[in-house]
Amino acid sequence: MTAQVRAPGPALRLLSYNIRHGRGMDGRVALDRIAAVIDACRPDIVALQEVDAGRARTGGVDQARDLANRVGLHDHFHPALRVGAERYGDAILTRRPSHLVKAGGLPGMPGLEPRGALWIEVSVGAHRLQVLNTHLGLRAAERSVQVAALLGPDWLESAAARGPVVLMGDMNATPWSRAYRQLARTLTDARRIACQRGGNATFPSHCPVLRLDHVFVGAGITVDRVSVLHEGLARTASDHRPLLAEIGLPAVTGSAQEALGSPSGSAALTP
Repeated sequence: MTAQVRAPGPALRLLSYNIRHGRGMDGRVALDRIAAVIDACRPDIVALQEVDAGRARTGGVDQARDLANRVGLHDHFHPALRVGAERYGDAILTRRPSHLVKAGGLPGMPGLEPRGALWIEVSVGAHRLQVLNTHLGLRAAERSVQVAALLGPDWLESAAARGPVVLMGDMNATPWSRAYRQLARTLTDARRIACQRGGNATFPSHCPVLRLDHVFVGAGITVDRVSVLHEGLARTASDHRPLLAEIGLPAVTGSAQEALGSPSGSAALTP
């Protein structure tokens, strides 16, 4: 009989960043600053919010594609808002093989900015990681309805059935808000697993006082570290600070030969 071993699960670096279409605290749009912040983090997966594509105010640039090209990642984009040919929404960048599972709107209220979510599946060794990115509304009642939709069969309930789950984004929700508590009943705030205390505020970037940006993880995912970036361009490139999480996926069980000799059994660590 072949001995069974439990190989360490792959490690990943996740970044959630509301880039405010590249407009920094000085009022200047400069994607090179956003790209520099992302690149310095060496992330495997990046969830971006407030991303422009084809908009006059940002020179018609497809910002998700532009940023992906600058930092050597692949891009997925969902426009929550369309005005003619102009688009605005959320993006996920990744260096791992991935494909789009779902992109769509979330429930809203008349007269308020449309909100949406983006879901991709990322191949990480033997795992198929389900990654969701969203940017929730500004009003409490609006956020609560949007979270209820995210937790339902069209989104997270279905995602959890396919593999390990991560939800990232600008939730516009502090830890004492109803929307946060709704999410925390199903997923776990990565900061809690990492026993992170202090220095967690992400907004406003010049002097952060609010925890609005979050990384939530599903069962089986470990978290080694969560940190808000405070140095250099992270202070000024957008009105939000970036949030970085280092996670581990569930260990893979298999024979000793598979664990030592096959791609699906070995740990796929990111430097």
